[in-house]
Amino acid sequence: MDPNFKDKKIPAGICGILLGWLGIHKFILGYTKEGVIMLLVSVVGSAVTFGLAGTVMWVIGLIEGIIYLTKSDEDFVKTYGEGKKSWF
Repeated sequence: MDPNFKDKKIPAGICGILLGWLGIHKFILGYTKEGVIMLLVSVVGSAVTFGLAGTVMWVIGLIEGIIYLTKSDEDFVKTYGEGKKSWF
């Protein structure tokens, strides 16, 4: 595991809040598959659902960003670094 994983907490949290609908916070944490899912659902899904899919992805990113920033460094590393919890 990356010994500096806790250093990803603030960038991932801020990107989750600001750019959550694009899945950037997932890429920062190394969750490429989940990041691609969020990106595709936001872009392709929004075209089909007239923006509803993008709104849902934005809410998910916002919630995850807040969760990241409110966890202690130890909990963040244990949950997302060691435990590899990729959603919420």
